[in-house]
Amino acid sequence: MDRFLIIRLSSLGDIIHTLPAFSALRKTFPDAEISWIVEEKGKEILDLVPGIDRIVPVTIKRWKIGSQRFWKGLSALKREIKNRNQIAIDFQGLVKSGLLAYLSGAKERIGFNRKNLKEPLAALFYTDRLEEISEDDHVIGKNLKLLSLLGIKETEYEFPLNVPDELSKSLHRILENLGYDGQKKLVLLNVGAAWETKRWHPERWRRLIQKLSNQKTFLLLLWGNEEERELAAQVGQETGVAMVPPLSLKEVIALVKETSLVVSGDTFALQVACAFSKPVVGLFGPTNPKRNGPFGTQDRVAFHELECSYCYKRTCSRLECLERITSEEVTAMCLASLEKDV
Repeated sequence: MDRFLIIRLSSLGDIIHTLPAFSALRKTFPDAEISWIVEEKGKEILDLVPGIDRIVPVTIKRWKIGSQRFWKGLSALKREIKNRNQIAIDFQGLVKSGLLAYLSGAKERIGFNRKNLKEPLAALFYTDRLEEISEDDHVIGKNLKLLSLLGIKETEYEFPLNVPDELSKSLHRILENLGYDGQKKLVLLNVGAAWETKRWHPERWRRLIQKLSNQKTFLLLLWGNEEERELAAQVGQETGVAMVPPLSLKEVIALVKETSLVVSGDTFALQVACAFSKPVVGLFGPTNPKRNGPFGTQDRVAFHELECSYCYKRTCSRLECLERITSEEVTAMCLASLEKDV
């Protein structure tokens, strides 16, 4: 039997971006045993993906290198994933993910070219490396190209995400409690982002909401951590738009599936919307929309290229890239998307 070990620990959006590669692998090897190592939080996503034989959740982020807990955890994980008769595929490209591929004992360990790795030393753990590829290509395409080392030539983006009926019903009850009756177009405004450089100014959101609020739309504010919640609360208080209550990752996925439009920075919600082919208006600052952004013909991106573009910095004293995105241009994009969504 063919056996594969996928290594994509995080982040949440990157896990979504790896699903087409998993789908291609499963289609090519329908009877293979496929395992996936992922950080604990990401397991919620993979629980909705049929066809994964074994999900191996890890807590590496909480391990203090060199501590007793580190060595104990690493030893236990090694025992769980060790199998010489498997192929390890490292989509993460970090030293820690490369090390896990090595510790798996897999006789074949494949990964990206060192020039395409965030941490080039990870390449030391691979037995086979992909030739150097362009970093301007979308990361989903990059992941699919890694499978060429297995003889797989796939270019289609397929996302095997399955939202169970019970989860959908639970989400519908949440929406009803927020006042949504299903008659209007549900527009999800994802005001938060883990990086401050991905967060659009509250005043811009307020202006956008003023233009989008009408009898045909139902607007909702989405947030993630506590800092994002404060931002959403500020916008909600100024506009009267409801905030979603605290949701699990699975509930967020179910919510996105119900939307007519998602307006978001480069975050998990945007990636999920793309996976479900939901119209997106993406707000891009420090990251490259060609590499990380939406890819559907119905999608739109607000982005202004500067000399410092594609810096991928999490903090910035200027934030000119986001400042250049006006509420007027985003409004125009949203209205154009909503007019097409019938």
